[in-house]
Amino acid sequence: MENEKRFYPDYLFEIILVVFLTIELLLCLALLFPVEIGRKIDFTAAYQPKPEWYFLWLYQLVRYFHGPFIFVGTVIIPSAAVLLLIILPWIDRGNRGKLKALLVAGTVLLSFVILTLIPLLKG
Repeated sequence: MENEKRFYPDYLFEIILVVFLTIELLLCLALLFPVEIGRKIDFTAAYQPKPEWYFLWLYQLVRYFHGPFIFVGTVIIPSAAVLLLIILPWIDRGNRGKLKALLVAGTVLLSFVILTLIPLLKG
């Protein structure tokens, strides 16, 4: 019974030793084999910002409406699209309501898809 190991200090010391050795091994491997993060940047090339795919439709609207009409492309049209989607349940009521709602939702979705795919297909 006297040869029994207790958690403190026997097992705790072993656990801490294994944790430190593992961290040291991981640190040595990370320093010996560093991984390059990101992509190479050519600082001599002209900067051409391009947003992520889910904002490409807004980016395309900004390209179509520039100058004094930029407010239309950046505020009015996106707000109208969101407003149409919000009032969709009220469009669904009445005669041929489901057809009108499908037409509105399909038009908004199709415009998002087309405006997203145009910059992707151009490269």
